[in-house]
Amino acid sequence: MSTKEMQFNVPPSKAIEAVDLVKKYGSGESETYALRNVSFSVANGDFVSIIGPSGSGKSTLLNLIGALDRPTSGKIFIDGIDISTLRNSELERIRNKKIGFVFQSFNLLNRISVRDNVELPMAISGVSEKERRKISMHLLDQFGIASKAKNKPNQLSGGEQQRVAVARALANDPSMILADEPTGNLDTTNTEIVMEILENLHEQTGKTVVIITHNIELAKRTRCAIVIRDGQIDEVREN
Repeated sequence: MSTKEMQFNVPPSKAIEAVDLVKKYGSGESETYALRNVSFSVANGDFVSIIGPSGSGKSTLLNLIGALDRPTSGKIFIDGIDISTLRNSELERIRNKKIGFVFQSFNLLNRISVRDNVELPMAISGVSEKERRKISMHLLDQFGIASKAKNKPNQLSGGEQQRVAVARALANDPSMILADEPTGNLDTTNTEIVMEILENLHEQTGKTVVIITHNIELAKRTRCAIVIRDGQIDEVREN
């Protein structure tokens, strides 16, 4: 079944719908629960943070809603599609078309140029070279780093690398951005730059933005914060 043929099982006004998510590792005496019966929803176009201390389960949750891992039990809907039932090839299409990822460690390929890093998701999707070049340069220009297009990522500062990572996340025009500790490796100045990019992205494009963070001050800049402790939702704070 292609992504286009998948039926909407929940109202598509919800970008994310998690229902009784459980994720456990091991068995018997070594059994460990990373998530226990987690349920929540994120509306299309919302700006949300998932916050909690180290080991709380927030990164596990991001991997599940980002279709990077599968739950032990429960369901996850992305734009109304139950991704917990999909084959691996279908999950790859969901990740490539609907979700843009931004990671703390940037996850850029240092053997290729900045421009080629941004173009990589489009190449995987079969976008023509001419169109890839046009889109990648537009994004790099938008984030003030077009002059670095031919550089390798390791020739850039941390803040510049994260801007490249955001540009790459936007390359296929996904409906959702998932950012895992996007400012964790940045100084105060570059943290502000990246947060402003994410805020402007949400305000100007209406994309759904979900930030995973342990930083309370950053979480306050989102519309609401989903607080996770010990693998469970402790509270939802409206900002």
